[in-house]
Amino acid sequence: MEASDEERPLIHHLSPQEQCSKYTCDGTVNIDNKPALKQSTGNWRACFFILGVEFTECICFFGVTKNLVTYLTSVLHESNVDAAQSVSIWIGSCFFTPLIGAFLADTYWGRYWTVAMSVLVIILGLIVLTVSASPLFLNASFYDGDISGIATYLGLYLFAIGTGGIKPNIPAFGADQFDGADPVERVTKGSFFNWYYFSINLGSLLSSTVVVWVEDNIGWSVGFAGPMLLLGFGLAVFITGRRMYRYKKLGGSPLTRVFQVLVAAVRNHRLNLPDDSSLLHELPGVPEGDYRTQHTNQFRFFDKAAILSDKNCTPAAPLSPWRLCTVSQVEELKMLLRMFPVWASLLVFFMVTAQMPSTLIEQGVAMDGRVGQFTVPPASLATFDVVAVLILIPVYDAMLVPLARRVTGKDRGISHIQRIGVGLALSTVAMAYSALVEARRLAMAAVGSPMSIVWQVPSYFVLGAGEVFAVIGMLEFSYEQSPASMKSLGTALVQLAIAVANYLNSGMLRVVATATARGGGAGWIPDKLNEGHLDYFFWMMAALSVLNLLQFLHFSIRLRGSNTLSS
Repeated sequence: MEASDEERPLIHHLSPQEQCSKYTCDGTVNIDNKPALKQSTGNWRACFFILGVEFTECICFFGVTKNLVTYLTSVLHESNVDAAQSVSIWIGSCFFTPLIGAFLADTYWGRYWTVAMSVLVIILGLIVLTVSASPLFLNASFYDGDISGIATYLGLYLFAIGTGGIKPNIPAFGADQFDGADPVERVTKGSFFNWYYFSINLGSLLSSTVVVWVEDNIGWSVGFAGPMLLLGFGLAVFITGRRMYRYKKLGGSPLTRVFQVLVAAVRNHRLNLPDDSSLLHELPGVPEGDYRTQHTNQFRFFDKAAILSDKNCTPAAPLSPWRLCTVSQVEELKMLLRMFPVWASLLVFFMVTAQMPSTLIEQGVAMDGRVGQFTVPPASLATFDVVAVLILIPVYDAMLVPLARRVTGKDRGISHIQRIGVGLALSTVAMAYSALVEARRLAMAAVGSPMSIVWQVPSYFVLGAGEVFAVIGMLEFSYEQSPASMKSLGTALVQLAIAVANYLNSGMLRVVATATARGGGAGWIPDKLNEGHLDYFFWMMAALSVLNLLQFLHFSIRLRGSNTLSS
């Protein structure tokens, strides 16, 4: 389904052209719940406020993430494997809670209020982290390791709950500021996702340099408290822009609508589908604030949820949504199912990027961090991942897209599927390079010659380039391909891929460490990396990435042949 078909005008009484030029035509409203004026709401004027709170939240998130494995090993005295596993589980939780945040935004609170309340929860979590890391707490008479661990993880998981309301809703809320029925604004929306990811990585850059330096040299409590205060300022800026925003009307619980189709299809499984799809159930007319989706022939079983019969239209239970659904409702489920192969392909990619705050940092700890007169903290090497993003996004937006647009004739230059495929290929290159670096480091360590940490730079840079293609492509793909009432849920699926990948990475680290240490050996990832073979682990990740890329290419060929998605 094409994006232009998906985002149809909702406000039907504004059909005259002069009216549509005055108001948005995609159903968005202003803060007073009236049709949004194009001249005074939305577009980039509103996005600056939205990107502002995203920028400050990212400083907080990456300020914790980038150096968390160091905090857990140096302050809480966890082992390398335990710390890497804890980091992966926590990051996974941060990207799992967006499902909850998307559900609340789409069903009850709307994106604006969900973001505002979530920021408050993050601030609370940072307060707990600041107190748990403060010298007064660490030196108190009642202090012991267990109390410190409990306080640390309480703060971390409060943070995880709060960030769940921001990660799916900021990109969706920002995209809402562009009229999907306006050809010019629809193209601009594509640039928004690029600059949204740019702001994320700008926050990450400051975290990897300034915040990490403060944590290592001044103190952990100061490193947590500073970003917390900055986030409070970001929240104030976000609230200031509330009259400039365009708001989508709530469309009911998206998950409930999906489950209704599943239940109704199972209940009606004995009924025969009519040859004429127009005989399936659909509401007459299109209510304001709703969308009509055309019927497709894929996943025909779920069409049974829309079969009209005497059983589901009795006077006692007329049109029960758990027995009879509309064609549009069935098609919403089909849209999500069509997205699944693309979503699944991101799992291995995010397992690769999960190495940056875990095994790559541990590799950096075992290397020589001296660069001239300076000593580079291993966590700060992630700066080069960010630098790659900050350099390549403007290049991609200003140079590559116009060039590709002239070649392909497409508004975006290259398709979402092509963009994601390039990112998957780059992640494979990054893991192969990391394996070669580790093999060389082990060889040099065996003769007592330390290897410079600078050799890690290309790994981070290539991973950053991969994110520019794969992550941004998936964000835009998910937003555009999601049903109209499930935009936050669509972007939450990207966060869910990160969550699942981090959980898988955590489990894989444990399995690899246990399996390779049988018989009393050190294993691949021991506490003393010089006694292990981290290079074997990186080669394994590179092999998984190759298999994943081949599977993705197979799917993209089938997708091109079927034309079931606007790729």
